[in-house]
Amino acid sequence: MSLSTVDIAHILVALAALLLCAHSVGTLFVRVRQPRAIGEVVGGVLLGPTLLGIVSPSAESWIFPDSGAVPIVVAAVAQLGLLLLMFMTGTEVRTIFHRRARRTITSVFVTGMVLPFLAGIAILQVIDQKSLWGPNGNPTSFLLVFAIAMAVTSIPVISRIMHDLGILDTDFARVVLGVAVLEDIVLYVVLAIAVGYAGGTAGSLFGLPEALGIEGGTSADMIYHVLGTAAFLGISLVVGPRVYRRMGLLKVNLIQRASPVAYQLTFMILVTIAGLFVGIQAFFGAFVAGLIVGASAALSGSESSDATLAIRDFSLAFFIPIYFAVIGSTLDLVHGFSPAFFAFFLVVACGIKAVSVYLGARAAGETNASSWNLAIAMNARGGPGIVVASTAFAAGIIDQPFYAVLILLAIVTSLLAGSWLERIPRDRLLVRATNVERDGEPADTP
Repeated sequence: MSLSTVDIAHILVALAALLLCAHSVGTLFVRVRQPRAIGEVVGGVLLGPTLLGIVSPSAESWIFPDSGAVPIVVAAVAQLGLLLLMFMTGTEVRTIFHRRARRTITSVFVTGMVLPFLAGIAILQVIDQKSLWGPNGNPTSFLLVFAIAMAVTSIPVISRIMHDLGILDTDFARVVLGVAVLEDIVLYVVLAIAVGYAGGTAGSLFGLPEALGIEGGTSADMIYHVLGTAAFLGISLVVGPRVYRRMGLLKVNLIQRASPVAYQLTFMILVTIAGLFVGIQAFFGAFVAGLIVGASAALSGSESSDATLAIRDFSLAFFIPIYFAVIGSTLDLVHGFSPAFFAFFLVVACGIKAVSVYLGARAAGETNASSWNLAIAMNARGGPGIVVASTAFAAGIIDQPFYAVLILLAIVTSLLAGSWLERIPRDRLLVRATNVERDGEPADTP
């Protein structure tokens, strides 16, 4: 399909509006020491049904029509933004598990994931969960999304907050980021399984699942997605880094010689395609590709390559802000949104996550004050929370009102975590208990 001059102009207007609002509001958020990604989402909200749709419905429908070339192109750009965001997240999963912090990391990770997950199962027994389902919703996929939405922590958001506070090189930061890395890996595995299972119910199986004759929505489908996702991740992490490095050194690898940036992007696309063939969701394939590239750099003892940095810089300038802005532009806080349910879910999700992290920290020997600081910090849901919501909504697992609840939850918890940590004196924030591990032995009292 060829695009007319009018179509091209219309597409550029939509992209320009998204970029303008995303970067403008994102910059304002940074100036008040709040996460840029949250500001980019809020910038998109200005263009959507929550604001522009109320002030000038005709302008909103003209900028973002429901049909034609504009929604197709904008959706494609946003999808690329998601893939690049997941790829970047994977490349940044580095060695942050310091020996002195590993006991707390392990304990907080276990309680911070298991308890919210179990709480999510219990809550779904007493609420009308079907009222929150999307067109492809089912008990299994919705339960998985609901549980991980309660347990998720944002690496980019909380790391940016701690960077601004000047504590990114401390034991406190290592604990928070160490737990967040482990949670993100579990999060994206579970999310990939949930979306794959829901996608099967819509008859979208293809590739290996289709060749094996697996029927969507069956127990065999669920087992396949669990084992397939775990196998894809495990095999990729075992053989992927060395394969990636050796391929990069081959003389016949003309794309690497021509442009290392193009090589990394092509590798990301190929791994994503491989994942799709196996039945893995595209966002998880891009995340695994990033893990491989990051692990390859770690094996060679080097920092992020110039190619990775170039991809990150351009992605953060164009694709990722558009992704977050599109999320905001689809957020409807007027029609069907229940402030009472949001308040309930906010209190319950934050309370369960905070108590879970607190118990894990105390079990590891952290002080009462440090445990509560960890509990607040680990509640920042940010980017991963938005990814969970947008991916589940696109897969038809959740409906529009619950999607709005999850997006707003990610925004509010990120702002609350930043505000809390900014007001804690540095000496109180960094207090550690006397029995935190140091090189395998209890630490001496300071």
